[in-house]
Amino acid sequence: MKDYIYLYGMVISTEAFLLKGKFPSADGYGEIKEKYHHIGGETGTAAAVLTSFGCNLKIGGSHIGNVNRSIIRNYFENKEADISELADEDFDGIVDYVIIDKDSRTCFGEWEKHYGRKEPFYEPPCEESIKNAVCCGIDPFFYPEKSAELCRRYNKPYATIDCAYDSEINKSCAVNAVSHQYLEDRYPDKSFEELFKLYTDNTEGLVIFTCGEKECIYGRKGDQPKYFKPFSLNVISTLGAGDSFKAGTIYALYKKMNDEDTVKFACAAAGTACTKFPISINPPTLSEVKSLTERGNEN
Repeated sequence: MKDYIYLYGMVISTEAFLLKGKFPSADGYGEIKEKYHHIGGETGTAAAVLTSFGCNLKIGGSHIGNVNRSIIRNYFENKEADISELADEDFDGIVDYVIIDKDSRTCFGEWEKHYGRKEPFYEPPCEESIKNAVCCGIDPFFYPEKSAELCRRYNKPYATIDCAYDSEINKSCAVNAVSHQYLEDRYPDKSFEELFKLYTDNTEGLVIFTCGEKECIYGRKGDQPKYFKPFSLNVISTLGAGDSFKAGTIYALYKKMNDEDTVKFACAAAGTACTKFPISINPPTLSEVKSLTERGNEN
């Protein structure tokens, strides 16, 4: 296989419902404008974006399952993506259900049931795939210490997402994009300023805090935090925005971009993705993202 990026993490399917108006209050009613059942998960969505960018991928992580089998296999059939590591299994598979309006997306799932299984619904990262990759995109949900150790062993830079500041996967990362939702849930008593220092003090990598339409905070150990205002665009759906941002950081790592260009490119990837629904069926293209970065931020 040509030079490839190794992606490891959650590859599932998503049943997505785009509402015509705002999300209804309790006991209310919402009109569904569009609905799709498509590939999803942090790694699945990032893979959709990266294949649209023209990248070659190897993908490992979650088991496929009965409900997802045709969706996942058919999606990658004609793309430069090797999904042979995604083990199949005679179980329903992992599906999440998401209701989206212009400003929010509300998720429903059965994660407790799946994480409570005696046998995991995912495989460990593949050592050979990491060894031969150019770089990696690693979700922190399955075997994070093992993933970090293998990337260190073979000197492979990797991008990751929402993980604790004192975790092994943050310590060894090249890029860590942490969402404000994760920070607010995990560390409700700490300010972003405190957390930024804790994250950067614990890694040599680039740390990025994503804050929706508000300014991203980014930087490295010992530096004052820098800020970047996301692009102002006509948002249709925020489903997959974070996964598209992650895809942007992985592509930037693959292309050896500097910190400022990495943040700008990832913001452009996420912003372009938010103008589409659903992302996997109509992913942002590399030309669209580059055009946005070249246009500059007009906020």
